[in-house]
Amino acid sequence: MSNPIFQPIDVAALEKYLCQNIPSIQGPIWVTQVGVCQSSPTCFIHDRAGHQLVMRKYPPGSSVVNTTHRIERQYRALRALENSTIPAPKPYCLCEDPSILGTSFSIVEFLDGRTFHDPSLPGVSPRERHEMWREVIIILAKLHNVNIDVMGLDSFGHRSGFYRRQLRNLQDSEKSQRAVVDVNTHRPVGKVPGVEEMIQFFSDGDYQPRNRASLIHGDFKIKNLVFHKTKPKVIGILNWESSTIGHPLSDLANLLQPWTVSEMSSTAAETLSLRSPAGVVGLPSISDCLTWYSKVAGWNPEAEMRWADAFALFRMSVLRQGISARVAVQQNSTTADVEAGRGISVCAALTLRM
Repeated sequence: MSNPIFQPIDVAALEKYLCQNIPSIQGPIWVTQVGVCQSSPTCFIHDRAGHQLVMRKYPPGSSVVNTTHRIERQYRALRALENSTIPAPKPYCLCEDPSILGTSFSIVEFLDGRTFHDPSLPGVSPRERHEMWREVIIILAKLHNVNIDVMGLDSFGHRSGFYRRQLRNLQDSEKSQRAVVDVNTHRPVGKVPGVEEMIQFFSDGDYQPRNRASLIHGDFKIKNLVFHKTKPKVIGILNWESSTIGHPLSDLANLLQPWTVSEMSSTAAETLSLRSPAGVVGLPSISDCLTWYSKVAGWNPEAEMRWADAFALFRMSVLRQGISARVAVQQNSTTADVEAGRGISVCAALTLRM
C-alpha cells in the first residue's frame, strides 16, 4: 500500500543523486511512501522511463540509530548475495552523506511479484500452496548453506554463542523497557511475566542447541518474500536489516511460528494475529517442512526445534513489550502498533508451557 509522504523528503536532491549514481534513471521522479512505518521509512520511486526502485532511509533527526534500523547491514548482505543463487533485490547504492536527504538511505531493485502477509497463502490452489511452501523451505536451507567466507561475510557476525548473545540482549532490553512510564497513565510498562524463570532456563547450557553458524535473515517469514506472478517460485527475500551470522534454528522457528502457536492454542494464535494453518488444504505440516529442510541443509533440526520455538516466543514477548514501551511514550501511535504491543502475557505463558 502506497501513501503520501508524511516524513519530508527533498525530491529534487534525491532525483539529482539518483541520476548521478544510477545511469538508467531519467528524471523527473515520483516518490510515494509504502505503509505507515514511522521508524524506518520505505518509499517507492518511479522515473520518467518507467523504472521502479525502493528506498529505505533512517527517520529525520536520527543521531543515534536504533539497532532495528540497520540499513547499512541490509545493503552489505544484498551486495554479498548479488551473484549468488539466493533470490534477493539488486542493491544499487548506499548514501551515507547526510547533506543529500538528512540521513543515510539505500536504493534497491523493486521486485514485481506476489506478496502475502498470511502464511496460508490465500487465493492459490492447494497444489500451488504446497509447492510454494516447499520452495520457501528449500530457499531457507540454501541460505543457511551459503559459504560465509566466500561471500565476504566473515566479519558479519560471531560464529559461536548466538543464543547466549541474544539472551543477554533480550534481558537488557526487557529490563529497560519495563521501566518506561506511560505518558497518560503514569504507570510503567511492567516486566514480561515469568521472565526470571525463562532466563534461567535459556541460560542453561545443557539444554541449548548445538552451536551452528550460518548466514541468517533474522526475520524470515512469508511476508518478507516475493513470489513469481504465476509460478510457485520465490524471486526475492526482502528486509535484511536483522541479518547476521547466527544459528539457523532461529530463522526456522520464526518461519514456522504460526504452526507452533496454533498447535498449542488457537485462541493464543488469534490474539497474536498468527493465522492458524489448521484446515487449510495444501499447507504442509511441520514434519513436512523439517524433512524438506533436512534434505537440503544436510542436518536434521527436529530434536532441537522445541527449544528454538520456545526461545522465539520469549523473543516475541520482549519485542511486544518494546512496542508497548514506544506506544507508552507516543513514539509509535498507529492502531497496528497498539495491537502489536498486546499479547505479551500470552507469549510468556506459551514460552513457559514449552
